[in-house]
Formats: sequence, C-alpha cells, structure tokens
Amino acid sequence: MTKDTSLRVRLPVLVFVCEAVFLALYALFVTYDESADAKFQNNLTDPMQNALYRDYPYFTDVQVMIFIGFGCLLAFLRFYGFGGMVFNFLTATFAIQWATLVHGYFQFYWDGKIHLGVVNLINAEFACAVVLISFGAVLGKVSPVQLLVMALLEIPIWAATEWAVLKYLRINDAGGSILIHLFACYFGLGATFVLYRPALNQGHAKEVTSYTSDILSVMGTLFLWVFWPSFNSALTFKGDDQHRAILHTFIGLSSSTLTAFALSAVFSKRGKITMADVQNVTLAGGVTVGASVDMMITPAAAYALGIMGCTACFLGYKYLTPFLARRLRIQDQCGIHNLHGLTGLISCTAGICAILLATEETYGPSMYQIFAHRAPMEGDPKLDALRELIPGLKAGLGRTAETQAMYQVAAIFATIAAAAVGGVVTGFVMKLPFLAAYPDDLCFDDEVFFDVPGDFDSMKAGFMNGMIDDKLAEDKV
Repeated sequence: MTKDTSLRVRLPVLVFVCEAVFLALYALFVTYDESADAKFQNNLTDPMQNALYRDYPYFTDVQVMIFIGFGCLLAFLRFYGFGGMVFNFLTATFAIQWATLVHGYFQFYWDGKIHLGVVNLINAEFACAVVLISFGAVLGKVSPVQLLVMALLEIPIWAATEWAVLKYLRINDAGGSILIHLFACYFGLGATFVLYRPALNQGHAKEVTSYTSDILSVMGTLFLWVFWPSFNSALTFKGDDQHRAILHTFIGLSSSTLTAFALSAVFSKRGKITMADVQNVTLAGGVTVGASVDMMITPAAAYALGIMGCTACFLGYKYLTPFLARRLRIQDQCGIHNLHGLTGLISCTAGICAILLATEETYGPSMYQIFAHRAPMEGDPKLDALRELIPGLKAGLGRTAETQAMYQVAAIFATIAAAAVGGVVTGFVMKLPFLAAYPDDLCFDDEVFFDVPGDFDSMKAGFMNGMIDDKLAEDKV
C-alpha cells in the first residue's frame, strides 16, 4: 500500500505551531544577559572586555561543525544528498531555537528570565549536536516531520538528564563524552530499534554512494576535524585548561587519522583505502579524548587514546554494526555506536583513570578548580588556605578521588538508561503514520520529499537499469 508522503499540511502545521509557541516563550522569558544589555554599560565599561570577544570565536567554530560539517558528512548516499544536507539544516535550526529555551530553563533560570548571551547559544548548539548525532542512526528512513518531532522530544529529555546528572552527581565531562556522545548515541539506537525495517537488513538498492557524494562527505569530515578542538574546549575554564583541551584534541585526532588509514588498508581484501573509513573513523580521536580533555593526562596519553578510539571505531563498523542489525534489530545507518558510543565509553574510562591519578603534586592548587567537587567543604581550614592561593575558589564537596570516580560511573549508566528509554519512547511517537512515515522502497531517495532537478531521474534510472542488467547476467550464469 502506498503511503501519503506529502508535506503540504504536515510540515507547515508543525512548524507554524512551534514557531508561535517559541515566539510566545521568547517574549515572556528571554532577555539579554549583562554583556548584551545596554543598561549595564557606562563610561567605565571597556567594550573590548565584553564576553562576545571571548565566546564568539568558539560559537562560530561550532556553527561550522553543525551546519557544514554534519551536513556534508551526512550527504554520502548517492540519491539522498539533499536529504542529508537539507534535513540537517532544517533540524539544526529548529533544535537550536528550541534548545535555547529548554536548556535556558534548566541552566540559566534566574528571576523568572533566561538571560541570553553567546554562551547560551553555544550550549544550544551542543544540544543540537546531540540531535544530529541521533539523526545519523535513522538517516534516509524518516521524514522531515519525524525528524522535527525527534528534536522536539529529545532536547527536553537531554536537558533534564544533563541537569540531573550535573546537579546531583556532580561530574567532570568537559568534552561531553557522557552527556553529548553517549546520550546521543543510545537515544538514536533506541529510536531506530523501534523504527526497525526488516527488509533493510538484506540491503537496499539505493543504499549506495557515488564518487561525488563521497567527496562531499569527506569535506564534512575535514570541517569537523579542523574545528573539533573548539567543540571540546569551548566551555572549559579559560587559560591553561582550555589550552590543554585544544592540544589534546588535536593530538587525538591526528593519531586516530593515521591509524584509520593504516587499518583501512590492512583490512581491505585488495589492500585499498575505503572512503567510509576516511569519512568516519578518522574522527574517533576527537571523541576519545573528550572526558579527560582538560586534565593533565600528558600528550602521550592523548595520542594513545586516539589510536585506541580509532581501532575500536573501525572494528565496530566492520563487525558490530552488522551484528546489531541482524541480532538486535538495531539498524544504525551511520554507525553512530562506533563513532560516539564505543569511543565515548573509552573516553569515560580514561576520564575516570585521570581522576583517580590526579594529585596536587601534578596540578597544584588548580586541581580544585578542575575537580571542583574534590575541593574542601565550607568551614574546612584547608579551603581558607587554598583561597589565599586561588582567590574566589568555591567550596566543594570534599570528595575523594575514589568517590568522584564512582559518581562518574553512576553518571554513565544513568545517562545511557535515560537516553535509551527516551529514544524508545520517541521512536514510538515517530512511528505514528500521520508523521509522513513511508515504505521501505522509498528509503534513501530524495525524490520522496524534494523537487529534484531533471538529471536526477535520468541518473537514477540509469543506475537502476544497470542493476537489472547485472541481475539478469547473474541469473544466466
């Protein structure tokens, strides 16, 4: 039975209703922060000390990753280039608007207002990255209406999880290994588990790449690669912490890139490099250093983490992704479990090790800024002594390294559980037929939702005729 995939009513209704709600919420609850509010400026204010000049470079870098990096990376399918790039554009824009409100409510809710500054937009883009990573699991198999519904539901679940984990477990997660990569991965896997399409396990005629689409996807990889240090360091403490984050990310990416090329050639039957490895596995090091990115782990450790993450990611694409599809009904279209799940778990383990090994001898008094929850509690004489060295140091919880490590483990399990349950629930909502769900034969095809150029039909027809000719030749043999 042919399903109605027209967006004429569904998409405009969803968008206009959401825009009306967003506009009302912005009018009621959003105002400027001190750096953007004119009434806080006077003749003693140095405009060059405005937070804009500190945060905006990181904002623009993350913007490039979100809209160009992810967009091009997801355009690797031959007949789904529009879908990969344009639906990324649509979903990202929607997600950032919504996350500014939702994340602002949980993180910046003072005196009944969300005080908006560039740093809020950076947090909103991190929330957007969560949605786009999850999008990779269902690429080519869902409508734009379903994608917007996924963003609409995922962002509140993510924001609530982040708020609970940071408020009650008090963890270190500078590069977002737990609250971005693991959450996004297992949310996406939960959704694709519910949206399982048995016929796709046997492959799909349009689930192919082309010379042009692979080049475009590698362009996305390069943009992500170049700007990943900004993603990992944007919200770390300014100064030496941020400096280390940039260094560690670059070293991890570099080692994972070299390893990816070597593994691709070794495991290829003909000793050649596979483009899918270049597009994805090279990025593994950026995730693997995330949890410990601002810590004193040494450059050698960052290099080793890049190699470990790349190896796990590569083997995951080769062996784990097919297993998940065959045995567990999880069709991970872009292999997000390999690039964000496996590497995220390695990153979290490395972060826990770094916490256990952290000492004042290595960090000096600044240890209690990086590991704020290990700082002495208010009233402890040691806190007064530390404040003489670090003015304004906040009181901590007095945790030991071992206690903090246990809280990190608890955060991992809590985040994965919340993400998986949220993904499953969202998957059931996305499965509702009136959200323009479509049959298996229309997957990975731009023509379902786009007015495509004239050469698209001839290109697709030529490809399909070639497949038929190949099939007839095989049958004769």
